[in-house]
Amino acid sequence: MTRKVIGTTLAAIVILTGMIGSAAGQTVIDKKVDSLFVIASSGEAKFQKFVQPAVDSLGAMGLEVVPYMIKKLDTKSPRERIALIAVLKKVGSPAVPQLIASLKLINGLSVERACMALAEIADSSSVPALNVAATHPRWRVREEALGALGKIHDPRSSDVVINALQDSIGLVRKAAAVADGQMKLGQSTAMLVHMLGDDFYGARMCAAASLLKLDTSAAVKTVMDSLNSSNQLVGNLGCYVLGQLGTPEALDALLYQTEASNPDRRAHAAEALVAADSTDQTCYQSICFPLETDPLVRLKVESAMAAHDHGR
Repeated sequence: MTRKVIGTTLAAIVILTGMIGSAAGQTVIDKKVDSLFVIASSGEAKFQKFVQPAVDSLGAMGLEVVPYMIKKLDTKSPRERIALIAVLKKVGSPAVPQLIASLKLINGLSVERACMALAEIADSSSVPALNVAATHPRWRVREEALGALGKIHDPRSSDVVINALQDSIGLVRKAAAVADGQMKLGQSTAMLVHMLGDDFYGARMCAAASLLKLDTSAAVKTVMDSLNSSNQLVGNLGCYVLGQLGTPEALDALLYQTEASNPDRRAHAAEALVAADSTDQTCYQSICFPLETDPLVRLKVESAMAAHDHGR
């Protein structure tokens, strides 16, 4: 963007703020912030090219805008929520002390939004307060606090994140599993493997993804030890994890599972093996698969082989 265009854009914003900001009793700063925020959160077509410049202008004002944004934390407007988080991110670390103070507000929605803003700023000074917020009675606050802790990945949050893997709410467990992977908490490997059998799809899939970020040998051993769990989901998704890890030990374990009595387990193991063993070193595709008699297992494996052949 050239200087001429920038100057024209800023001049237009000044004119717009003068048109919008006329509330009685406001200070000059209040009027400016309020007017800019109307533009920054606007959905009107005539304001669209001014939205980002308005966000940038508010962010450049620094601490002056933070009290206003905190008052807006409980907004029900999605556009206002997006705008205020964007502005607070622009302000950055100077906004953190006031956001930390906001975590003590009674309004749970405001606390949730404060966690979202702290996640975007990702300043480690907010970790102690976020650790407390991760145990908040409102589950959405816990979810957002864990999301922030995962982005900051400070070791002071390790126990908090690991404990949250057992939260009563599925979305909170999911957030904890994601944070666990972001922080690479090797001490939680067994708990993540246990989560492969979680009732909530999102939680168990995020646990699987996080296992892939931890120490490979430890993950392979722990998953292998859990393949015979009474919870079939653990072993089935464990096959996927082993296939993604792809070590010789993992491939051997998958080959063994292709002979399981449960056809569903055979299908999961075979699909993972086909994806992981492109050169058929285990000879599953050439020797073992032709002996498979279950039609559904054969269908799934043939589909996996076709997908592999087409590079998907």
